[in-house]
Amino acid sequence: MNRGRRVHAAITVVCALTVLASPVQAAYAAPTPPPSAPGAPAAPRKSLEEVRKEIETLYRQAASATDAYNLAEERATKQSAEIVRLAQAIVDGQARIEDLKKRAGAAARAQYRNGGIPDEAKLVLTDDPQLFLDGAGRLRQGQKATTDLLGELTRTQTDLETYTEDASKQWTLLEANRVKQADAKKDINAKITAAEKLESQLEAEERERLLKLEQQEQYDAQTAWLSSGALKEINRSASPQGRKAIEFASAQLGKPYVWGAEGPDSYDCSGLTSQAWSAAGRGIPRTSQEQWRLLPRIEIKDMRPGDLIIYHADASHVGMYIGDGAIIHAPRPGRNVTMAGAGSMVILGVVRPDK
Repeated sequence: MNRGRRVHAAITVVCALTVLASPVQAAYAAPTPPPSAPGAPAAPRKSLEEVRKEIETLYRQAASATDAYNLAEERATKQSAEIVRLAQAIVDGQARIEDLKKRAGAAARAQYRNGGIPDEAKLVLTDDPQLFLDGAGRLRQGQKATTDLLGELTRTQTDLETYTEDASKQWTLLEANRVKQADAKKDINAKITAAEKLESQLEAEERERLLKLEQQEQYDAQTAWLSSGALKEINRSASPQGRKAIEFASAQLGKPYVWGAEGPDSYDCSGLTSQAWSAAGRGIPRTSQEQWRLLPRIEIKDMRPGDLIIYHADASHVGMYIGDGAIIHAPRPGRNVTMAGAGSMVILGVVRPDK
């Protein structure tokens, strides 16, 4: 049995044992809500499954907000770099204009020293043919130099105005993305806090059963995906860069999920995949949504290890396919980087960083 088959078999066995060890869930419910006002009907208790779905929804919403935060941060970083570049261009342009003005002033002073008599007049006054021809040549050269000087001065001033206008636009965009970052951060913290609060109100035994429910759903989804014949045509080997990306991702197993993190001690889902491919020598977009939007898409049947599987309709999650129906991914807050079934979540599509 090759390594990939062992990985697939291990995941299947672990999932199966988890499911077999899980007793019936319906008897467990969420903590009793605060008492209602006197005379008001008591609020119905939520089942543990309902609590699980509510927690999952909150974490999904936090994942979407995390992608928005990461994208705003990435854009803000690029805009900051562009502002620095434009600022240097403005400084260089101002220095160039000062130099051109000095040269124009020197030409004007030279004419003044000649008594203010234009070169054209001097040519008319001479009766030496050779001197006239030499002077005419110098005049044309001087006129061209003056025209070039004035043209360059005009172009430099225009460029300077453009740089200044572009810098102003970049500042506006930078501030807008900083606002988006702040809003996304508030949203993320609110969703994660709400999910953690729900989970913390459960008894220890219920939290354990909550995890079993989560694993059960993943197992059912993976089983259905495999039963569909999804792996029948997937038998390709990883590219050299893909193998390096998998090696990096594998080395991160067990490290915690932290939103916005891209290593080395913790990761969010796209932080893991982007850093893995960066370690393989291929830079890719930072967020799962941008990875889905910008990287080449391939059919699931053509998938090979190292490819990225994008999940959910909003492309809010990503994992790295490692072969034989398995992925490595950073699941959510409260979980660590782990292996899972590639079909354990709703697949949106597959992208290939090194296509």
